[in-house]
Amino acid sequence: MWGDEMVDQSQLDANILDDVADALIYSDRAGTITRWNRASSALFGFTADEALGQNLDLIIPEHLRAAHWKGFEAALASGTMKLAGKPTLTRALHKSGRKLYIEMTFALVRDAGGAVQGSVAMARDVTERVERDRAAKAVQNS
Repeated sequence: MWGDEMVDQSQLDANILDDVADALIYSDRAGTITRWNRASSALFGFTADEALGQNLDLIIPEHLRAAHWKGFEAALASGTMKLAGKPTLTRALHKSGRKLYIEMTFALVRDAGGAVQGSVAMARDVTERVERDRAAKAVQNS
């Protein structure tokens, strides 16, 4: 027995998720945000209190929402994701209204019986890299 040093596994898991460098967002099957770590607050500008319980549209630019929800619903229905963990470049909204370029990975989260419970995404800001690459291409093409 570990005695007093016994670690509460769920607390440890929560600490790990909160302390990772990338934004981590979990939403249930309805698209309601139920997990939002510190890096999510830093990236998107919303505190956990502001984001938790909100719909994912909070951070999805309006012109991308229809495509997002089509893919989200298809993944929930099929139990598979087209991207299957591969990073994808997309746009996101910051609380200020500014649009970000972010690189995201997605995964479906299942219960012990294998039923899909929701979706988790990890995101990082790549705005500077994308803008730098576009500026370099513009110079090459001029």
